Amino acid sequence: MLSKNKNLHPVSESEVLRQLEIFKKGIPFVEIAEAASAGNGIHIFSKEEENKLAAFYENQKESLSLLKFVPASGAATRMFKFLHQFLKKFNPETDDLSVFLQKKENKQLRIFFESKEKFPFSQLIHKRLIEKYPDFDSFPEGKKFYCFVSEMLDKEGLNFSNTPKGLIPFHTSKTGPVTAFQEHLLEAVHYASSGKKAAIHFTVSKNHIGKFQDHFREIYPQIRDKTQTEFEITFSFQKPETDTVAATLENELFLDSDKKPVFRPSGHGALLSNLNEQDADLIFIKNIDNVVSEEHVETIAFHKKVLAGKLLILQKKIFHYLKKLKEETPSQVLIEEITGFIEKELQISLPSVSVVSLINQLNRPLRVCGVVKNTGAPGGGPFLIKNQSGTRSYQIIEMSQIDLKNPEQLKIVKSATHFNPVDLVCGIKNYKGEKFDLRDFSNPEMGFISEKSYKGKPIKALELPGLWNGSMANWNTVFVEVPLLTFNPVKTVNDLLNPVHQQV
Repeated sequence: MLSKNKNLHPVSESEVLRQLEIFKKGIPFVEIAEAASAGNGIHIFSKEEENKLAAFYENQKESLSLLKFVPASGAATRMFKFLHQFLKKFNPETDDLSVFLQKKENKQLRIFFESKEKFPFSQLIHKRLIEKYPDFDSFPEGKKFYCFVSEMLDKEGLNFSNTPKGLIPFHTSKTGPVTAFQEHLLEAVHYASSGKKAAIHFTVSKNHIGKFQDHFREIYPQIRDKTQTEFEITFSFQKPETDTVAATLENELFLDSDKKPVFRPSGHGALLSNLNEQDADLIFIKNIDNVVSEEHVETIAFHKKVLAGKLLILQKKIFHYLKKLKEETPSQVLIEEITGFIEKELQISLPSVSVVSLINQLNRPLRVCGVVKNTGAPGGGPFLIKNQSGTRSYQIIEMSQIDLKNPEQLKIVKSATHFNPVDLVCGIKNYKGEKFDLRDFSNPEMGFISEKSYKGKPIKALELPGLWNGSMANWNTVFVEVPLLTFNPVKTVNDLLNPVHQQV
């Protein structure tokens, strides 16, 4: 067995065989019934309602253990894709920069060049270049720009190409550049702290853990003094046990040149294991690249409090009902009341109603998800889906889970009004205060199969059910519309030019 030899991969032989069966059988598409919309799966609150929910959370939070959970393992390589292409294609000795920038395919490069002084790392790069080349300012424009990009990306320079996205400077403050990692700390103070303490867990690449720890030690005294808050920062990695085996295009085991199976990280769905190890009353989940400059943090924090307030109110009601159902013989009136709550508040239709079915539906992890109006960004969104159990429930569904070749399914997708920005508040404990085993509420059939390559050879890769879709498929889920301001991911370096990332 693979798992018995410490020198081999920890995924067991039986698990490898199970995964190969998935490749052969394929993963069934999710059947969506309709897109969630305002008032139909998505709560829209008035300003007065938002204020009440935020205030409710504020009044409760000092008695709660809070945690912010930030997936942060991604490298920043893709942020600079068009700049890498520039270094490959542009010859600073012979090419004319102005002509090169006017080419249609170089639009993003032109935007970067024309705005390069607005990036938070520009002054640092210029300072380093002056130290390297005392006559740098007299270089021809093309050579200056080429050196600028090289200094930013190359190993001998700032090495942004091999730097975690969380450690890239996203913003500028009065004291200098501010990384995405640092912004998450500052943001947590406003909504995910209690008793002047903030706990934040980052999932990172094992190769980068030292860089994160060094950065935290460097900035901690300044942030602690500024916020009067103590920070408990913890880290974890995707576990090798969650890796998946690669298959050939014929769905057989893919072997490398040494005749050994090839294993790959299984996507962010692997982080369910990391999340399952956390212990808090309330967990906020947000991606590393979705932050704003300090001027906008209060707005972001307010809407986080709204989501948290909604979760606490729902949770309080759920716990009350569970105690009634488990500790006494419920009346028909109570059963009807609970059924109405499940249908109206959790928006789940039950195929049959009994005490057992009510307990089963209520006794689950709970999440309230912020969703934003659709802007055409790629990714998943909130949909009503048909479950195998006969129920229908609202879930976050990725496009790869839907049969887009089916005209009816495609029509529903095109009607979608809202998008998933990964803005979650989670309750992972039951009415007795005990942690759920989150693995019990995942749907293993919501994984992904994609075609990749390994050393130039085509392979099939298997991803585990995504953390906020398949891995949370059997949670109780509520959607709330939040402003577009709360969704500001930095997918390319030019996204840092958006107003929310610029200092006012």
